[in-house]
Formats: sequence, C-alpha cells, structure tokens
Amino acid sequence: MAVDLTPRPVAEAGPAGPRRRRPVLPRVWHFVSFGGPGFAVYACFVLAPILISFGYSLTNYNPFNPPTRYVGLRNYQLLLTDQAFLTSLKVTTILTVIVVITPNVVGLAIAVLLDRRGWLYNALRSVFFVPMVLSSVVVSIIWTRLLDNEGPINQALRTLGVDNPPGWLSDPDYALYSLGAILSWQMLGFCVVVYLAGLQGVPVELQEAAALDGAGPARRFWHVSWPLLAPALTINTVVLMISAFKVFDHVQVITRGGPGEGTTATIAFLVLRTAFEENRGGIASAQAMIMLTIIAAASAAALKLLQRREVEL
Repeated sequence: MAVDLTPRPVAEAGPAGPRRRRPVLPRVWHFVSFGGPGFAVYACFVLAPILISFGYSLTNYNPFNPPTRYVGLRNYQLLLTDQAFLTSLKVTTILTVIVVITPNVVGLAIAVLLDRRGWLYNALRSVFFVPMVLSSVVVSIIWTRLLDNEGPINQALRTLGVDNPPGWLSDPDYALYSLGAILSWQMLGFCVVVYLAGLQGVPVELQEAAALDGAGPARRFWHVSWPLLAPALTINTVVLMISAFKVFDHVQVITRGGPGEGTTATIAFLVLRTAFEENRGGIASAQAMIMLTIIAAASAAALKLLQRREVEL
C-alpha cells in the first residue's frame, strides 16, 4: 500500500486577535476578601487614632473646658519653647542610649557564653529570659524594693563599709541611670535569645575552616560569627530603641517623673500626665505626634544604616 508523502501546504497564520483580559472585579474581590479584614483592623486601631490625635493637636481641646477651637500649629510652637517638654526629650534620649547599648553588649557576651549544649545551658537561657515575660509593673515594684534607701542593696553596701550608700531612686544624680539599668535588665533576655538564634545559625563548616587556618576563638568570632550576626543586631537595636522611647509604666511606678522636677519624666510619661492629669488634650496630642515622628524617623534611620551594614558584610 503506497503512502502519500507529498508535503501539504501550511495555512498562513492570520493576525493575532486581542488577548482576553481577566475581569477586574474578581481580582478586586479576591484582594478585599483576604486583605480587607487585616487592613480594617490596622485602620481602626492604628491609622484612625493617629489621624484623630493629629486633629486634636491642632485645637485647644480640653474635655472640661469647652468649646474646642482650632489653633493651627500653635501647640507645636509652644512645645518648642516648653522647658518641661525639652527636658523630657533629653531624658528620653539618654534613657534610649542606655537601653540600646547595655542589653546589646551584655546580651551578646552572655549569648556567646551560653552557646553550648547541655541541660545547664538550657536552664540558664530560661533564667535570663524570665524578666522579659514579667509584667513591667511587677519588675518596677521588685526593683523599687531592692533599690530603696533601706533596701537589700544599700544594706549590703553598709555591711561592706559604705557609710552613706547612694539614693538610687531618690537622688537626681542616680535616678535616671538606675531606671536605665532596670529597663536594660528586663530587656536583656530578649537580646540573649536573638543573639543565640543568630549564633546557632552560623555554619559549623566556617568555624572549622577558620580553626584549621589557625584562627583562635576571638578571631573566629570577630571574622566569622560577628558578620553573620548583623540581622540580629538590627532586630535588637530597633526593638530596644522603640521600647525605650515609649517607656511609661516603669517611670509611673518607680519615680513618677522625679526625684525633683522631670528628672526621669520621659515623653510618654509627659504625654499621659498632660492629657489625664492636666486635661490639656490638644497639647498632649501635639506631644504624642512629635514623639511618633521622632520614633519613626529614628527607626527608619537605624534600619537603613544597619541593613546597609548587613549588605557590606
């Protein structure tokens, strides 16, 4: 049986027709159904309060002294010359520097020491993390008792021969640094855990290769482990900065802004005192907006600098 092998002409392809576009409405509905609830919660509990607070900051709002009038930027102009606000800004800056540096340095050292296997090291990790899960009020009450003029720490100093131990919380020269030490103690466990996670993610092969090249423990840490801890440093620095800048409960329980006038009064403490004790809602809202702007700018700058360091390393 003969087979016809004559090539058949191929039909020329006609002009391509317009591509069918997917309907827009189902895609919009898909986005709304999945992202809508989360965005609604964010808008209600984050965006709306910020916008409302900004609106109040442009008025002389006082719930017990109506009517409320629009004053424009006068509240912000007053704050630039308000000595109490400028002092709180200075106090908050000093406190933030202490809380960012101390837990980072001490936490890294403890994480290196605890980067071992064994039940003892696991138990010590839990011990260091306990202060982080305690309530800020509980921590404040504990340290108020410990640092009292007649508390255990001063009693121990007297036993050692110190006739006049410092007034850790009653002396203006020591109160702010004592508060910074308490905050650093509570945040230390967070830094230890984050650095431990980073150290355990360092490849063992790199450590072994460096050891074979003759590098000692210090050089191995500096040239191998430390560059790989850059993301952990970024996380710790940003979290500590935000936590320290908005601290209120420790100040309220331990010192109430004293001793003296505004020695330990942070911006957050001043905002709540102005709003709920002095009933000056407009001024308090302006203070809160300035605090929000500073936190956002400082966090963005820290993230940019530290992430650039991650790329360079």
